[in-house]
Amino acid sequence: MAFYSAGTRALKYGLYLPNFGPFGDARTLLELAASAERAGWDGFFLWDHIARPGAPPVVDPWIALAGIAVATERIRIGALVTPMARRRPQKVARETVSLDRLSRGRLVFGAGLGSAGGAQSEWAAFGEEQDLGRRAELLDEGLEVLAGLWSGERFSHSGRHFTATDAEFRPTPAQTPRIPVWIAAYWPNLAPLRRAARWDGLFALFRDGPPRDVEQLAEALGYVRARRAAHAGPFDVVYSGDPLKSPEPYARAGATWWLARLTPDAFGADWAGEWPLERMRAFIMAGPPAR
Repeated sequence: MAFYSAGTRALKYGLYLPNFGPFGDARTLLELAASAERAGWDGFFLWDHIARPGAPPVVDPWIALAGIAVATERIRIGALVTPMARRRPQKVARETVSLDRLSRGRLVFGAGLGSAGGAQSEWAAFGEEQDLGRRAELLDEGLEVLAGLWSGERFSHSGRHFTATDAEFRPTPAQTPRIPVWIAAYWPNLAPLRRAARWDGLFALFRDGPPRDVEQLAEALGYVRARRAAHAGPFDVVYSGDPLKSPEPYARAGATWWLARLTPDAFGADWAGEWPLERMRAFIMAGPPAR
């Protein structure tokens, strides 16, 4: 088993941007992603929302990522995270394979239950599932179907929520054995940590800030490590933090990816006010903190 830590693998640096507000425009995101690649960043990741409180401009992250895949050549890309509870796995399979091949094998698939912050605007307003237990069922079963369709082999599934009968999806992803799957988990919720241990990465989320979140990251990884013994292959540990603070404590705690969270509050501004776009752009152009 290869469970990466800061001591065995160099920390990678990415950017993590909302797909709404001033960033709710595909051309803006394409320009920023191209600038990020030139500046030496390793990844460019978007939030996955379809609506937000207050009705700000929102861009579909998958459409934006298709453009970003063409506008860049090296950086990892993806949406963090996609709530499988509101998606059909066969549609996700087509989208992700198409995007992975378009990007020549640079896609990461992030999955989770979906945030509580947009419960009314994203879930209740459209009659979507709001019970987190049922969302978890939809997530687990959806991932099972997704992996089966990614295989390119004839696949059948008869579950509580999804059905596939002799389905055979071609082409397969550019990456082998498949597109990496990162699972979002809030510590100390243990079920999503167990789910992450079965896949390829943990997108670690905490309600406490520094320094408590560093301690919690180490605790969460200890729990996941104990459940990775039966799963071979590399495992990423992803943390999204304050862009103006050092990522080193998270690397020492075991993170393999540090994502600078480009939100207005991180730059001393208000979400409802004018976002400091020039400061954000300058931060991107300055490159990762260790380079």
